[in-house]
Amino acid sequence: MRLSRFFLPLLKENPAEAQIVSHRLMLRTGMIRQEAAGIYAWLPLGFKVLKKIEKIVEEEMARAGSIQLLMPTLQLADLWRESGRYEDYGQEMLRIKDRHEREMLYGPTNEEMITEIFRGTVRSYKDLPLNLFHIQWKFRDEQRPRFGVMRGREFLMKDAYSFDVDEAAARKSYNRMFTAYLNIFSRLGLKAVPMRADTGPIGGDLSHEFIILADTGESAVFCHEDLINMPAPGNDVDWDNLEHIFEGRTALYAATEEMHDDARFKAEVPEDKQVSARGIEVGHIFYFGEKYSKPMKAVVNGPDGEITVHMGSYGVGVSRLLGAIIEASHDEAGIIWPESVAPFDVAIINLRQGDEACDAACEKAYKALQSAGRDVLYHDTDERAGAKFAAMDLIGVPWQLIIGPKGLADGQVELKNRATGERLTVPFEDGLAQLSKA
Repeated sequence: MRLSRFFLPLLKENPAEAQIVSHRLMLRTGMIRQEAAGIYAWLPLGFKVLKKIEKIVEEEMARAGSIQLLMPTLQLADLWRESGRYEDYGQEMLRIKDRHEREMLYGPTNEEMITEIFRGTVRSYKDLPLNLFHIQWKFRDEQRPRFGVMRGREFLMKDAYSFDVDEAAARKSYNRMFTAYLNIFSRLGLKAVPMRADTGPIGGDLSHEFIILADTGESAVFCHEDLINMPAPGNDVDWDNLEHIFEGRTALYAATEEMHDDARFKAEVPEDKQVSARGIEVGHIFYFGEKYSKPMKAVVNGPDGEITVHMGSYGVGVSRLLGAIIEASHDEAGIIWPESVAPFDVAIINLRQGDEACDAACEKAYKALQSAGRDVLYHDTDERAGAKFAAMDLIGVPWQLIIGPKGLADGQVELKNRATGERLTVPFEDGLAQLSKA
């Protein structure tokens, strides 16, 4: 993509309304634009990152055996009355009526709807276990939306739902999602710690939040230091035998503020391993048994009669993850994207636009890197060099290929690594070869 043809409305100054780093940088880089309180338009740069995060989530869910579908954003109120949650959910739920005066709602979550789909289509215990997921825009009417996409009213969420014949099988499904989440966050460049958490309005008696540590976190968290640097399970796991992964993470103390037991924390964790910090929730998983299946009569035929299925739900805030990644990875110059989700892989910076040799070299590099499958942003405007460097640092492109007349005279170009700040002068062809493989 040539910058001269791209839509990138950068801001030079920090917006006054932005209170945290991620909100400030997402506005400055033209990733989002506020349309109403807690509601944002996703502009091209932000949308590119959003789709890359979404793709990673889809891949890891599929690897764990979850099957994708898509449910509507509008739901019938009667479904929620069946489960008993319609009145209990509170003012965060946006309630509406259609032209026929039917009561509806803009879905904040989908436990009821997925249960209705299941009970209307699945008949036999032989069809279980079953895990279904979708990625969908949701709405929760937050009383005080703030911090940009970190606490907005409209957000993109991945939610999955498991169906099993009994509690033992349901806990195996829970372990699958627990493992998949560890892999998702690792691929996004995040160190996420699973912590015991309150089940809240979702319900149930088993719940974990996946937390990344950040100074701007919403609440206090407490954990054993060893949990922070544990490697992700990876793809080479036995998906039918994951109890050791779950137990290995949960044997060490980790809890959100709501679930924290200070006496136990100090007794179980050596003083030099005690971590008390602020945390950002990036995922939340629940096992809630028959909470929805029983009142909504989600049953299957078993060998000895009807079985009420056991369920779990598993959420990842896909749009929220952009803010979380920025909170975890930035410096004074701007965003430092993990390469897996960066909006572009390489930025080509032409130090003298209009110079015949520089223009020709940049065009050659642009075409070569595109042919190698790299996502390239060519800064082909006539801005001064300092402004070009600042813009590319701000938006966080992992690699910069810097081409200027002095270097070209010796057949050299410069490579800059955004994360480390390291700059290398290399022969032109070597630079292309290195960036083609990065």
